[in-house]
Parts: sequence; C-alpha cells; structure tokens
Amino acid sequence: MLRTKDESPVFTAKRIHIPRISYLKRVVQQYPLAFILLVFMIVVSVLNGSFFTLSNFLVILLQVAVYSLLALGEFLTILTGGIDLSIGSIVGLAGVVGALLASHSGTGWLLIAVGGALLAGLIVGSINGLLVAWVKMPPFIVTLGTMTSALGFAYVLSGGQPISNVSNNFLAIGGGSLWHVPYPIFIMIVVLGVFYGLLRHTTFGTHVYATGGNDKAARIAGIKTSRILYAVYALSGLLAGLAGVILASQVTSGIATNGAGYELDAIAAVVIGGTSLMGGRGTFVGMVIGFLMLSVLSNGLYILNVSPFYIDVITGFLIIVAVAADAYVTRIRSTL
Repeated sequence: MLRTKDESPVFTAKRIHIPRISYLKRVVQQYPLAFILLVFMIVVSVLNGSFFTLSNFLVILLQVAVYSLLALGEFLTILTGGIDLSIGSIVGLAGVVGALLASHSGTGWLLIAVGGALLAGLIVGSINGLLVAWVKMPPFIVTLGTMTSALGFAYVLSGGQPISNVSNNFLAIGGGSLWHVPYPIFIMIVVLGVFYGLLRHTTFGTHVYATGGNDKAARIAGIKTSRILYAVYALSGLLAGLAGVILASQVTSGIATNGAGYELDAIAAVVIGGTSLMGGRGTFVGMVIGFLMLSVLSNGLYILNVSPFYIDVITGFLIIVAVAADAYVTRIRSTL
C-alpha cells in the first residue's frame, strides 16, 4: 500500500499466479467414471494381454451398438424428469415387424422393412409422448403400460414364434461390415454424432434441459414444454425401433422377447453416467461413458474368467453409488 502527499491510501494490484489445471485433470474432475474406466482397462490389460487388442475393442463396440441407442433414448426422457420403460418391448416389436416385412428379397423391401420397424417404434413412442405431455399421466405408469402392450402386440404378430425367414439384405444390417468394422458400429457413431450436435448446438437441447430442470419456469420463459416432452418420447421410441432392427438382424430373426430387460441396462448406463433421475442435469459424454463402462466391465471380467453373477453384483453396486452421489449433490446444492 502506498500513500500520497495527503496521506490517503492508494492500493496497487498485485499479480496473482493461478496454476493452470491440465486438461486431463479437468476431465477427471468432471467425469470421474472415465478415470475409473481407464484404470480398470489398464489393470485388465496387464492381467490378460488379449483384452487390449483391436479385435476385442471391436467386440465391445459391437456389443454396445444396440445399448447405445437405447441409452440415448433413455437419456432424453430422464433429462426431462421422466423415464421410458417401454424401449425393451419396442425392440422386440420393431424386430418382429422388420422381420415380417424382410421376408421378401430386394432393396425396396429392405427399405420397407426398416421403415416399418422404425414406424412401429415411433408410434409407441408417440403414444407415450401424447399421454405424458398432454394427458399429464406419470411417465412410469404410461411406459409400464405400453411396455406390456407392445410386447403383447409383438406376440400377436409373430404368433409366439421367431420370424426367421428374412432376406440376406436384412441380415447384412447387423452382420455386414465395411473395412472390417461392423455396420452397427457405424450406425451407432452416426446417430450419437447427430444427437450430440442436436443437444449441444440447438435450441432443442437447451429446451430439453430447461424442461427437466424446472418445467414451470420453462413454460414462463416461453418454452413449449409439452412439445418437448412429446418429442423426447417419440425419439426414444424411434431409437428403440432402430435398435430392434439391428438386433433382429444380428440374431437372424424377429423375436418378441428380443429386447426383454434391455430398458434396465439403458437406465443403468444413464444413471451410472451421472444423469440425475430428477431431470435437468446430465451430460452426453457422461451417458456415453456410462454404457461403455458397463460393456467394458462385462467384457473385462469375462476375459478374466470371473463369474457373470459377480458382474451383476458390481453393476448393481455402481448404480447404487451413482444414485447416492446424485442425491448427495442435490442435497448440497439445495442448501446453498
């Protein structure tokens, strides 16, 4: 501090050196699960050299191709404070519809088969959206009902039997490859890229977060929250329909129960990835890390000859820890 002739104090600014936080450290702080995933991969690689190979990574990516689409749809609905329990049944229904239409050969019939399967998913998703957005029914009850109805309708269409008489073009969707990379991986990358841009760089993404964060405030701000709710459930159904096409092609037949239980895995991936079940908080990258974590965990433990029962135990533990951490963060923020 200096003094002038009239003895009045004059304060001078002092340069304070603030150390830069490395990019890696910022990533670890924002996505701690990514650090855990990396450590796990290193440990498994040391214990078994067959884990850290290109072929095994392609196996992992192929495994998550279907789950990633379902997790993405679940991510959208959970961001708005809802949930979608029907996606597993939509996978089965879409697979049956696609397989029925794919019994004919030709590119035209292939497009019809894929389009029909996507339309089936979109219809169920739209029903969910209409009931949640405008009838104001609880998402849990609505999607629980459509989960049962979609599965029942799939049984009706298939007669309770696998639809296996499908064309080779349809089978190529899940079984074909380009440059030794399976088609489902390309589909996953394209879809994730499109939705990343949609959520990150458009008003739709902003409105999704706003609707889940505070529905009333969002409406006051002029956001058509009912349209947003309808859109996310319709998109979730559409993504589940696409997942149904891929899965039916991979197993070479349309089976009503193809997607049974898949909704639980999708919810687990989203929750483990740090998305709040209360809505309005979660990251796209976190969701991706979530479903990769589950697949890498399963693959790594399998390579180490660990019993699959332990995999379920560890997955359940991760879900509990993730939800507990979210509840703790929510409680801390409410006291600020």
